[in-house]
Amino acid sequence: MDVVGDFSKTDVTVNMDGFVATVEIHRPPHNYFNQAMVTSIADAYEFLANETECRAIILASEGKSFCAGSSVVTTGQLTTEEQQVVPSGTATGRNHIYEQGTRMMLGEIPVIAAIQGAAIGGGLGLALTADFRVAAPEARFAANFSRLGFHHGFGLTVTLPQLVGGQAAMNLLLTGRRVKADEALQLGLCDEVVDLAGLRARAGVLANEIASSGPLSVRAIRRTMRRGLVEQFRTAVDREQVEQEWLRKTADFREGINAAAARREPDFQGS
Repeated sequence: MDVVGDFSKTDVTVNMDGFVATVEIHRPPHNYFNQAMVTSIADAYEFLANETECRAIILASEGKSFCAGSSVVTTGQLTTEEQQVVPSGTATGRNHIYEQGTRMMLGEIPVIAAIQGAAIGGGLGLALTADFRVAAPEARFAANFSRLGFHHGFGLTVTLPQLVGGQAAMNLLLTGRRVKADEALQLGLCDEVVDLAGLRARAGVLANEIASSGPLSVRAIRRTMRRGLVEQFRTAVDREQVEQEWLRKTADFREGINAAAARREPDFQGS
């Protein structure tokens, strides 16, 4: 593989093997996301589309988890970025961490996510921006926001029901339950389940199959299939931010993150 692009000062590496690129996150063991990380991923997608002959992308990560969302569930503390309240639908709001998901959705190159472990919260949102998901048996999926007294984000309002249907999406969002790989396959959260040792290789097979098709037609098909989806995603992100802005000020939210950090059941009071 050849290293491409200048991402040396980020938590992301970009490598090319033929027409297939691997964008890998390096924030082990759990790859908690932050503004810089998701921005770097979106930057990498745009770079590959505009500056290389890339025809398919594998999104992967180093460590135990694919992306376990926010570190708040272990520290009990919001990061500086997460404490910032930004008016949704404004220029400032458009720079919010979830807006990087919109940039990913706008990308023209198909993405296969190789999910080796937990894809939780915003990490699930990140996984669902990809076109395909190949998972190991160790993978776990959860939209755990309600268990934190919070509202989901990263466009899950759109991407989750698109894959699993409205009823299953509502179940996952309201319960916040974790889904193992086999159930995820049945639900449609992932497309294949393969042994961990062969995960990257299987993602590579699919990526190379796509790369064997006409690159212009692949981009055109992807644009057509995602027509209107980006607009729905952006509208959803704006709405998600509205709900997050007031919920983050509640006692229930503080209880939710404290309980998660202490690994205990939350005692929500509805306040």
